[in-house]
Amino acid sequence: MREYLYKILVVGDLGTGKTSIIRRYVHNIFSTNYKSTIGVDFALKVIQWENDLIVRLQLWDIAGQERFGNMTRVYYKEALGAIVVYDVTRPQTFEGVTKWKNDLDTKVALPEAWGGGKIPVILIANKSDLIQEGHGQHVNPTEMEQFCNENGFIKCFEASAKDNTNIEEAARYLVSSILKIEEENADKISLLQQQQETVRLDKDRQQQPQQSSNSNCC
Repeated sequence: MREYLYKILVVGDLGTGKTSIIRRYVHNIFSTNYKSTIGVDFALKVIQWENDLIVRLQLWDIAGQERFGNMTRVYYKEALGAIVVYDVTRPQTFEGVTKWKNDLDTKVALPEAWGGGKIPVILIANKSDLIQEGHGQHVNPTEMEQFCNENGFIKCFEASAKDNTNIEEAARYLVSSILKIEEENADKISLLQQQQETVRLDKDRQQQPQQSSNSNCC
């Protein structure tokens, strides 16, 4: 049985529904009474991806105002993927999308064994349920595909945490992309892990107390 642990960042402007998306995905619940996240929150999702593969997702819910602080570099460390969220009923939150993406690109990258470079990032246009109530408008697939290509997003999903629309699909697409990168670099990753294990064992041996060679015989 193989087990992978992936750290996923969920970022976006204040009030875009990041916490609602995580709660829906992890616990399949929705509430309108969530308080704004302060700093960072965490959630764990365990997925039986295949018969012999378990994927554990560590979802980091980053507060909307954190992009203006200095802590995001700490929060982003060792992340292997990210979700940027905006609110389809508030166009100004879409303006923050590229700023979040640039923040991710400048502060986190894939490990060298994974080929380096930018982590895979998807875009979620959240609160599509409110469009039917006359708020906002649906995403234009052609325009959004062009936007994603130009700004380095691997895909965009129009979604609703309330209606549970495209939440599972978006997450699965991101995990599939991360798994593909890992499998493509499996040999390098395995070699690096072996080297790290060898270094650790050598270090442990060096730290073991040496037995005294003095004899206590009469």
